[in-house]
Amino acid sequence: MLHVIAVLAAAVLFGTTGTSQALGPDGTTPLSIGVMRMVIGGTGLALLAFSLARRHARRNPGIVRPRLGIRPALLMCLTGVCLAIYQPLFFLGTARNGVAVSTVIALGSAPVLAGLLEWALTRRRPSAIWVGATALATLGVLLLGLGGSGQAGGTDPIGVAGAIGAGASFAVIANVQRRLLDAGWDAFTVVGSMGASAAVVSAVALPFVDVSWLAEPRGLVMALWLGLATISVAYVMFTWGLQGLSAATAATLTLGEPLTAALLGLTVLGEHLSALAAVGLVVLALGLALLAWGSRRRDPAPFAVEA
Repeated sequence: MLHVIAVLAAAVLFGTTGTSQALGPDGTTPLSIGVMRMVIGGTGLALLAFSLARRHARRNPGIVRPRLGIRPALLMCLTGVCLAIYQPLFFLGTARNGVAVSTVIALGSAPVLAGLLEWALTRRRPSAIWVGATALATLGVLLLGLGGSGQAGGTDPIGVAGAIGAGASFAVIANVQRRLLDAGWDAFTVVGSMGASAAVVSAVALPFVDVSWLAEPRGLVMALWLGLATISVAYVMFTWGLQGLSAATAATLTLGEPLTAALLGLTVLGEHLSALAAVGLVVLALGLALLAWGSRRRDPAPFAVEA
C-alpha cells in the first residue's frame, strides 16, 4: 500500500507543475523557470537519490554492480539533458495553451513516442492493444489541438509543438533509463545521475536568462516548490514506489498527473475547455486506460519480437 501511495503522491506533485508556473510572478519566461527548476530540483534529486543508492549498496553488499564506462556515463548524461530540455518546452506549452490542455498533450504523446522509439531501437513489433491505445491517444491529442481552450478560442501551434517536444524528451528518458536498468544499474543511481546532469546543463544556461523574479517572495516560493517538490521529492517517491508495483498498477496511478493538472487548471486558474477539447480529453484518457489494461496481460511488454 505504501508503494501505491508513493507513486500516486508523486503523480499529484507532478500535476501541480503547470499551475505553480501560472501562479508565479510577472516577468517570468518558460526558459527561466525551467532553468531554475532544474538547478534546484536536479541538485536536490541527486543528493537524495545518491544517498539512497549508497544505503541500498550497504544493505546489499553481495550484489554485483556494473562498472561505469563511457557508454553508460553518456546515457546517464543524455537523460539529464533531456530532462533539462523538457522544462522550457513544457512551460512554453502551458504559457500558450493553458495548463489543462498542454499537460494532457505532453503526457498523452509521451507513451506513444516512447513506444515508437522503442520499436525503432529494438525492432520489436507493436501488439494490437498497443496500436489501438496509441491510435486513441493520438486522436485525443489531435482533438485537443483542434479544440483548444474555450477561453482562447483555439490552440497555439507553437504551444502544441512545445508540449509534444516535452513528451518526446520524456520518451527518450524512459527508453534510456530502461536500458540502464536492464544492464543492472541501481534505480536510484540512474535517477540521481539524471538529476545531477540536468542541474549541470541548466546551470550553464543560468547566466543567460533573467531570474530577477526570484527576488519576489512569490517567485522564490514557486522556484522552491517546482524544484524540491515536483522534481527532488516527486522523482524519489516515484522511483521507490515503482519497485513494489506491477507495470499495470503504476501506469494506472500515473493518470493522477493529468487529472490533477486538468482539475487545477479548471478550478484554480479558471480555464475552460471547448466541447471538442473535452471530447479529446476523454478519448486520450481512454487510450491511456487501454495501455494500462494491456499491461495486465500475461506478456506485459507492449511489443512482440519481430521475426
